[in-house]
Amino acid sequence: MDWLPYALLLPTVAFLSVFFVYPMVQALLISVRGEDGGFTLRHFQAMAQDTYFGDALRNSLVLTAITIPLQVALGLAIALLVNARFRGHEWFLYACAIPLGISDLAAGLIWLSVFTERGYLNAALRGMGWVSQPITFLSPEHPGWLYGAMIATEVWRATAIVMIVLVAGLQLIPKDYFETADVFGATGWRKLRYVTLPLMRPALQTALIIRTILAFQLFATVITLAGRIVPVLAGEAYFQYSQYRNPNVASAYAVVIMTLSMAITVIYLWLLRTRDVEAARG
Repeated sequence: MDWLPYALLLPTVAFLSVFFVYPMVQALLISVRGEDGGFTLRHFQAMAQDTYFGDALRNSLVLTAITIPLQVALGLAIALLVNARFRGHEWFLYACAIPLGISDLAAGLIWLSVFTERGYLNAALRGMGWVSQPITFLSPEHPGWLYGAMIATEVWRATAIVMIVLVAGLQLIPKDYFETADVFGATGWRKLRYVTLPLMRPALQTALIIRTILAFQLFATVITLAGRIVPVLAGEAYFQYSQYRNPNVASAYAVVIMTLSMAITVIYLWLLRTRDVEAARG
């Protein structure tokens, strides 16, 4: 039946239309709609003149640029270990996937208990005699420690998403490729470089796109650990909407986040394009 594939797609199309396309269009319209209902860029000008905008843009880009490569490298290492099917690999996979069930805010609170002056890290350092006084990790006087705490929290919380996508991608690779590589005497490194990674391009695309979109939406863990000392784009959109009662500027922030996510997604799709895509382009 020719209509069956379209009928199966209909629930997904309806879900995406209601919960993604409609809010995106609404945010875009609100960001460019003036008080008289006409077109205006005044809200984007107000956003650009906002005290926090420059720092929020820089912090969002820096955190995304640092955390995503770490998450992909760590997620790939865990996926390869799981795919090696060592004894107990099922429990190892379950343990690594636990952070998937923890919200951003809860993850921030967990790591806040680690990095505060009376937290577990200071207690451990003092217990081993390495420091005599507690270290203030979460302070604007120590931006390196502050960034490190946020990166550690985000890597711990969200690497599991990358790992799950890459495990699924590894299991889709036919074993024939690896058996052929063994016949030709390929080492483990050469199999990874010339067999595994090229065949995992679709999975890597998916993992990178999902993580980049979610990274630009990050603000709960940042606010929990650093408050507004480290402003980020999603956090400023929240503050503009909830504290300043300015949905127009909040929507302008949302449009910036959406534009950055879409631009980086296009770069991923181009850099990790598959042979099928290249063949289709001729």
